[in-house]
Amino acid sequence: MQMSSAKVSVLVIWLIMANTGWPTRGMTQVVGDEAEMARLRVKAEDAMGNDDPDGAAMMIGRAALMAARLAKTQNDVSAGVYKKWESLFRSQEHTYRAMALFRRAGGQLPASSGVCGSLALAQVSLRHAMEATIQGSTSDPSRFSNELTQLQEAANVWHTVIESLIVEFQCT
Repeated sequence: MQMSSAKVSVLVIWLIMANTGWPTRGMTQVVGDEAEMARLRVKAEDAMGNDDPDGAAMMIGRAALMAARLAKTQNDVSAGVYKKWESLFRSQEHTYRAMALFRRAGGQLPASSGVCGSLALAQVSLRHAMEATIQGSTSDPSRFSNELTQLQEAANVWHTVIESLIVEFQCT
């Protein structure tokens, strides 16, 4: 029995899909949402690189919303990881908003109570992310250890950024 190349291709595709499963709409949506979250995070970094803290706050706020959405659709362990990212992104959003508000206020020291309040909110959100990361590092499987390590490193950097802004803006 001789098969045409089209029949062989269809057979190969069928065998691959039978072994791995057909991609469902839900699977592709999660991958799409993760990619969108990463894209928004990069756009926020680009906005800060272009000296646009308002734009950065908007983009990282959207990334936080995407992380919250992903957390709702995942199992317990991966949902926890997305919740941690959401807390970190919220901390970044508050920090960027504080920077934008300080600039809009003319950059006068000491900073206004609104700026200092935004930085205080950033500290609280960051504390949630850091505490959750410390707790998660002992309970989450090794498959998430790389993600938790990245999250911890990012949280440590943001802790330094927020603390230095508090000192720089004379928020005491």
